[in-house]
Amino acid sequence: MIALVACADDKPADVSLSVLATRQAAYSGKQVDTRGVVRTFETPRHYWIEDDDLNRVEVLPAERIAPYLGERVRVGGRFHYAPSEGRRLEVERIEVIDGTR
Repeated sequence: MIALVACADDKPADVSLSVLATRQAAYSGKQVDTRGVVRTFETPRHYWIEDDDLNRVEVLPAERIAPYLGERVRVGGRFHYAPSEGRRLEVERIEVIDGTR
């Protein structure tokens, strides 16, 4: 019975970026799927996804998300939040929603 509960906890929650921004502590450490447009900043180089309301989550590792710059994607992985580090997602899955890939 314990193994079944553990598996259920690791099933990714489908969560919007706005929910991750407002309930970040509730999802920290959990598997999530979310979607947005891949953006970047040069100094220091980092990548994030954002929605139309500019809710953002950094996506790591950079080399996995970099090829999708400017694309609308669905990403899945483990979400983390810390006041000193912000919101970030350790990406495990990437799927282009709009585009030619």
